[in-house]
Amino acid sequence: HEFKPEYVISSGKSKIDRQLKQSAKKAEAVILATDLDREGEAIAFHIQYLLSEKRKAKSEKQKFSRIVFHEITKNAIEAALKHPGQVDLKLVDAQQGRRILDRLVGYQLSPILWRKVRRGLSAGRVQSVAVRLVVEREEEIKAFKPEAYWVVGASLKKDQENFEAYLKKITDQAKAEQATVDLKQAEYSVKEVKTRQVKQWPWPPLMTSTLQRSAGARLGWSAKKTMHEAQNLYEQGLITYHRTDSLNLATEAVGQARKYIQTKYGDKYLPDRPVFYKTKAKNVQAAHEAIRPTDVNFQSDNKLYKLIWERFVGCQMRPAVMGKTTVIVTAQPFDSAQGKYELKAEGERLIFDGWWKIGKGQQLKNLPELKVGDKLELIKVLSEKKLTQPPSRYTEASLIKVLEEKEIGRPSTYAPILSTIQDRHYVEKEEKKLKPTVIGEAVTKFLLKNFPKVMDYEFTAKMEGDLDEIAKGKQSSVTVLKNFYSGFAEKLNEVKEKAERVAIETEKTREKCPECKQGEVVIRTGRFGKFLSCEKFPECKYTANFKEVVKGVVCGDCGAEVVIKRTRRGKQFYGCANYPKCKWASWNKPKFDMVKKAVIIT
Repeated sequence: HEFKPEYVISSGKSKIDRQLKQSAKKAEAVILATDLDREGEAIAFHIQYLLSEKRKAKSEKQKFSRIVFHEITKNAIEAALKHPGQVDLKLVDAQQGRRILDRLVGYQLSPILWRKVRRGLSAGRVQSVAVRLVVEREEEIKAFKPEAYWVVGASLKKDQENFEAYLKKITDQAKAEQATVDLKQAEYSVKEVKTRQVKQWPWPPLMTSTLQRSAGARLGWSAKKTMHEAQNLYEQGLITYHRTDSLNLATEAVGQARKYIQTKYGDKYLPDRPVFYKTKAKNVQAAHEAIRPTDVNFQSDNKLYKLIWERFVGCQMRPAVMGKTTVIVTAQPFDSAQGKYELKAEGERLIFDGWWKIGKGQQLKNLPELKVGDKLELIKVLSEKKLTQPPSRYTEASLIKVLEEKEIGRPSTYAPILSTIQDRHYVEKEEKKLKPTVIGEAVTKFLLKNFPKVMDYEFTAKMEGDLDEIAKGKQSSVTVLKNFYSGFAEKLNEVKEKAERVAIETEKTREKCPECKQGEVVIRTGRFGKFLSCEKFPECKYTANFKEVVKGVVCGDCGAEVVIKRTRRGKQFYGCANYPKCKWASWNKPKFDMVKKAVIIT
């Protein structure tokens, strides 16, 4: 197998093909100015191929040139036109290798899932590994056994200022109770005060993954929405190219930022030298830049633009400086037979705001002015039983971080991966956290058992490394594909013949089927979400819509039940069970005392 793809014009795109060819005939030169990543290089290659099919080889190089630029501005485009080149066939080969590799996996695993799990399912080289991460995190949460501990401390006063100090975490209930009793009858004084200066360095400029993570954390945006908005900003010429894993910054842009900082905030906010950042990730293209505004002097209320602007300007400012104070307080119980207790309090005060001048600095916890020997007044003793918490479910932002750390996928693929695994109901959002569905769990179980190599984190990362090697010209796509497919093809045949079916778990409702009167109604998950069905399917064909009620809350407008619904695109929201009579709805999970006016969601 030589893995040579055959390309055809997509259905309905012949008109565009004709228009391009007609325009090219009239032109003295064709300049290919597609995006500066592998996908853009492949598009340029295919356009050149289509337009030069009937041209002589001699004139082909004279006719076509390739230009790249990081921003859609007059200066950037003029500079690119002065230095035209040719299509980079190494990048084209890498892009083609990725597409073929993804199809070898997806096109051949999906039919097996249809037969062995359920019709309509699909698998993907990277998406299935992403689902595995979510499934394994859910398993960790289910297996977690909470342990009790006690937090014991005191609210103290010095010169009308209150602060809190705490003992070390206590894991024994009897000791916690004894400490609580003793602290109520004790004399408090300051034993030790230590203060040190701490610098809070600015964050580096944004790249694709950190843009998605920051927008998710700060704006509550999905990766898909973030990339859509970034595309708009790029096309308007407001930011540099937004699909990048580089932290490089153009010297001219850094100079512009330094001039702005000096003029706007003064010399004390400007470092002695320009700050340049090194990218930790492997295989980063040195020519690429971080995401930054094209003109630092341009201001906008656009939330994503402000985020990008603040990160870029902030990364060229001096660090914030804090004074961190640690205080050790001695508590001497009045009962002389009882030993002393030592409590610790920590606080910070801002010495110099630095880059916090333009961004949101962290909340500081101040302490009163204290010195060794100071007597303190007890306000009250603090004692609380707590339980250790399981690991949190992933958000889109935290899942992107793990994918990046494990070198799975590329920054440009994170948004479509996250959209795909949710659109196909392998993963769903619950209060902005990612939770696997029973379908996602069943598919992951089947693939891990039968295709462990495809689902392996290190193997998936290695394949990304191989694709990067192709882009550098150190390997060919054919070699990489042959190495992968030889073992994969054998496994495919084996699984088709021998693998056992995996059943998708159903949730019981304890209600009798109203149609056959014999089976129990169960909750199943289909292509469009959850629905009710008879457990005796396919003998009994009973189905009904599933109403997922949110317990403990009622509609703020009419008092009816609140139910979980989904938009036509599969996004979850909360609505009134009396719809369409009552149109109350909310993207966020309503709280017990929540009363809101109607928000119509389409």
